[in-house]
Amino acid sequence: MLSDKSRPVIEATLPLVGSRIGEITPKFYARLFAAHPELLDGLFSRSNQRSGDQQQALAGSIAAFATHLVSNPGTLPETVLSRIAHRHASLGITEPQYKVVYEHLFAAIAEDLAEVITPEIAEAWTEVYWLMADALIKLEKGLYAAQANGKMWSPWRVAAKSPAGTGAMTFTLEPADDTPVTPALPGQYVSVKVELPDGLRQVRQYSLSGDAGTSRSFTTKLDDGGEVSPVLHNSVEVGNILEISNPYGEITLKDGDGPVVLASAGIGCTPTASILRSLAESGSDREVLVLHAESTLESWALRGQMTDDVKRLEGANLQLWLEQPEAGAKAGFMSLREVDLPADASLYLCGPLPFMKHIRNEAINAGIPATKIHYEVFGPDIWLAS
Repeated sequence: MLSDKSRPVIEATLPLVGSRIGEITPKFYARLFAAHPELLDGLFSRSNQRSGDQQQALAGSIAAFATHLVSNPGTLPETVLSRIAHRHASLGITEPQYKVVYEHLFAAIAEDLAEVITPEIAEAWTEVYWLMADALIKLEKGLYAAQANGKMWSPWRVAAKSPAGTGAMTFTLEPADDTPVTPALPGQYVSVKVELPDGLRQVRQYSLSGDAGTSRSFTTKLDDGGEVSPVLHNSVEVGNILEISNPYGEITLKDGDGPVVLASAGIGCTPTASILRSLAESGSDREVLVLHAESTLESWALRGQMTDDVKRLEGANLQLWLEQPEAGAKAGFMSLREVDLPADASLYLCGPLPFMKHIRNEAINAGIPATKIHYEVFGPDIWLAS
């Protein structure tokens, strides 16, 4: 809870700090990596630093947290914190690193706002930071404690590597040592660490696209301009060892018997395919509506798996949109205005950010409560900063 002393200070300075946070965060990261270049090896994404996505995500999360504290005294933004905590845990973030971040973030704030910052303002924003940090540390400790092992990273051997639609590849892994395996929930992801040609290790999160439980398979689209997917697609072979994290992610299939709508675009089908597979494996009698959008039929990475699982479920139906339409598919881009949505449905959503914003807005307009719309973002969650 934000103190009575700090609340009016944060309320008064939030517009200023909020307007400058996008300039503050690049200065913060410059300071951080100058002091700790090792953090770019196996933790922070070099690509996200170049694109500015990481800076935008950090700025958005801080602004969203401070705004919530002012607007909703006595509560914390649990959804925002949970999403960040799962991402942090998948990267192996530890409590001492929050002190390092604080040191360089507040040095950047002091530099950017040197003409207006006072000890009172600095104290109030310090309180905001540690309220957020302490909440995340508590959540992350709980996530670590719930795992079947105490390791941040474990070795897994590539057991199979197979094409999955145009430009996509599915990797099936098996344990390479005796580390106890945490069962994954449908919709969760793992972090995958690979070594780049220049020797730097980089990490990316990939949704588990197959069976839940103790198996591990993920499907990734080749990004020719990226750093990690080209290594996975072109250099990693069957028999190679990859370091992966325990499974994380709060966007998982919720218990219940109500209707489920799975909406995805492109490679965003990976978490929805996992949820669909779990429904098929359990013989669920829930009403399931699968909505997917692609450029071409051949581009659909998990086409065979998803169509087979729909057929296994008596209550499941599939609707497909293609930019280059074929028989049985709708032309153009997905729109819920063309869909008869089941009453009281829960919507699970994954794909490019503009797609998710569009479908979420249509879902709300169609009467689905925001609390029943669950979305997964690949990479930094810049939706918070939008």
